[in-house]
Amino acid sequence: MATVAERQHWMGTLAKAALPELEQCVLGLGDLPSYEFLRSPETGLAMVRGRAGGSGDAFNLGEITLTRCVVSVSGGQVVPAGFGYVKGRSHRHAELAAVCDALLQQGQWHERVMSAVVKPLQQSLQRASAEQQQQTAATKVEFFTMRRGE
Repeated sequence: MATVAERQHWMGTLAKAALPELEQCVLGLGDLPSYEFLRSPETGLAMVRGRAGGSGDAFNLGEITLTRCVVSVSGGQVVPAGFGYVKGRSHRHAELAAVCDALLQQGQWHERVMSAVVKPLQQSLQRASAEQQQQTAATKVEFFTMRRGE
């Protein structure tokens, strides 16, 4: 059984992944078990909070569009529901994230989904982050002051 931190990590990866990449990885799993919607994909708003100075008082920053979905995967056993929460309006993205979450909670699917879906998506997100950091570093400006010698 996965810990809460492990589940949060893979759910974050599934939510942040690009939909085309997620679909490609899920296709690599082959035939998936059937599933039913406990909560069909629906789009709504969620309040985003911030902290003054990064660690000060909390304040409401604004609202973000969010799509959520809950599925139950068939398999002849009691299976925890799979949840998918993604930024934006992509019902398909939320559905795939929920299906992957449900499969990751099943012993016979866990390693297969981790190696075929979650790990490749994590690597892709890390590469994208590294590229963004390089681009940001290239635009860094060093400011200095010169003391006048009077």
